[in-house]
Amino acid sequence: MSRIGSADAVVIGAGIIGAACAEALSAAGLRVLVLDRGAAATGTTASGEGNVLLSDKAPGPELELAIASRRRWPELLTSLREEIGEAAEAEWEPKGGLVVATDEAAAAPLAALTAAQRAAGVEAIDLEPDEARNLEPHLTEAVRAAASYPGDAQLQPVLAATALLAAVRARGGEVRGGTEAHGLVLSRGAVAGVRVEGGTIPCGAAVNACGPWAGHFGIAAGAPITVMPRRGMVLVTAPLPPVVRRKVYAADYVAAVASSDVDLQVSAVVEATATGTVLIGSSRQRVGFDDALEVAVLRRLAREAIRLFPVLAGVPVMRTYGGFRPYTPDHLPVVGEDPRVPGLWHATGHEGAGIGLAPATGKLLADLLCGNGTEVDPAPFRVDRPGLLEEARA
Repeated sequence: MSRIGSADAVVIGAGIIGAACAEALSAAGLRVLVLDRGAAATGTTASGEGNVLLSDKAPGPELELAIASRRRWPELLTSLREEIGEAAEAEWEPKGGLVVATDEAAAAPLAALTAAQRAAGVEAIDLEPDEARNLEPHLTEAVRAAASYPGDAQLQPVLAATALLAAVRARGGEVRGGTEAHGLVLSRGAVAGVRVEGGTIPCGAAVNACGPWAGHFGIAAGAPITVMPRRGMVLVTAPLPPVVRRKVYAADYVAAVASSDVDLQVSAVVEATATGTVLIGSSRQRVGFDDALEVAVLRRLAREAIRLFPVLAGVPVMRTYGGFRPYTPDHLPVVGEDPRVPGLWHATGHEGAGIGLAPATGKLLADLLCGNGTEVDPAPFRVDRPGLLEEARA
């Protein structure tokens, strides 16, 4: 088998997580090669809404990673603009978020969540119904309680991933689309290369950043992990005058994110884009890699959105799309080296939070790989935590 170039680290997957890992590794001085079987940022990243959220996370390891990421995103984009100019444009918009309870049963859990988040360092402001409608004048009259999150933000995920990869190239790295990784080459049990069509790419480290397909690559690499696809769908309206000012979602969205149910989970999530379109989600289904758009699901999304914003009734839908989130049984990302195969690293399992968690994930992985101290405790994200490898072997 022929040798096809070489790198210090090969990142497999050119979505937002792979791009963030590649950027952080190249910033640390490593020669980085990014592979993707398709074009960069065309999988899960292209199906995302660009959310950078603190509001939907209870105190714990994921929130700590989110806080680090929220701090890092604007700093990273600023430094990339200085380095690569206009290629670093990602439509960063720190517009804040609003969580709304439309019945009394949801009001108390929302208040308990905001209290816990404040104790963890998140700016979460409890609001009366009229205060919420002052922030969002088109909001339903059925609001019973709400919370404002000034730290929530949004960016354009494809542009963000492209910017990160542009920085990798500017530092001498390479990004190869249309190149599928078929497995690893080992020497004395450790990674010595990545197998691709027609040859092998020598490297000292391989990063599994394949998103929902990370479980498949884990099997090919001889180190299976439990990462499964969880499908979501989004409606996109025709451009409208300003009707939604920030990201707004129903209070039951947090429970839907944390749910492990196989059955359909739907919760209203509504936000406008810079072009005037309104994005409407959110659904979650564990249906494997079935990418069929289900009309019944889209209708439920529309109904839930109209419950929050009655003004949306009758607004034309311009398009719909769906994608797969990388799901783990304990709802935590996987970031770290695989103890079964030295030199194999995983960065996956972020489910719907990959855009928001990307820069801190990349920095964490790069610090671990380079033997540096870490800003975030890596232990909760380790590959060999309970349930992740056992279920993969079952």
